Amino acid sequence: MQKLLIVDGSNLLFQMFYGMPARIVGKSGRPVHGTIGFVGALMKIIRMVRPTHAVVLFDGEHENPRAALDPAYKANRVDYSQMAEDDTPFSQLADIYLALDFMGIKHTETTDCETDDIVAAYVFNRTDDADIVISSFDSDYFQLISTNVSVLRYRGKNTALCGEEYIWEKFGIGADKYADMKALCGDASDNIRGVPRVGQKTAARLINEFGSLDGIMQNANRIKQPALRESILINLDRLLLNRQLITLTGGAALPFETEELEFIMPEFTSVQALKALGII
Repeated sequence: MQKLLIVDGSNLLFQMFYGMPARIVGKSGRPVHGTIGFVGALMKIIRMVRPTHAVVLFDGEHENPRAALDPAYKANRVDYSQMAEDDTPFSQLADIYLALDFMGIKHTETTDCETDDIVAAYVFNRTDDADIVISSFDSDYFQLISTNVSVLRYRGKNTALCGEEYIWEKFGIGADKYADMKALCGDASDNIRGVPRVGQKTAARLINEFGSLDGIMQNANRIKQPALRESILINLDRLLLNRQLITLTGGAALPFETEELEFIMPEFTSVQALKALGII
């Protein structure tokens, strides 16, 4: 069976740019610490997963369609336009793209959606004939986990490969109900407001009692706790909006056909690749 590795490139870049212990300047005189961290981490991820196919996806600079639904969506993110270019993760993208080309890994930026949407499109198109590993710390991908879809959270020796059992043990729900839980709780990282009085444990209890978010909304009058019942009832519109913001439908266009993503394990190290490109 084929194994497809999908890397959330922007997520990995931010993790490495801000997680490296020091700012490193390359041969060009520009900072390259994010590039070094990115390529090194990616090579380790590849060796862990040993994919037959691979793709790295980045969020492009364009209007976010979810912000049209809710102007608050991701409005809490840093405005990098106010920073010096070399102080932003994006300043190192050109070197990272060179390294990905050298490694033979297809990559692209989104043009009209978020990376999450393209990842979901690959999952919905390939779950019947491939094992899929999504590399990212974005918890939105938990809703895509299934028998042959897992989420790899890279953190060196503490890397975790999250599957259905992980979701059940951590949240007390099936992965297919994860988007319902986030609709109830909200998502502070994306500036999505949840329902007051509903945390993860309460959300899991309600989902297991009523079966789904739809079941909760349709049977809200049956919730025994008066304050919780009232909170759900006065936030029905918010729940519907949250579900729109959070649920990954898989409807985005695929930037590459699967056969274009075929990947051969590299024999060089990350340092050899970066030196060959003149980055370090």
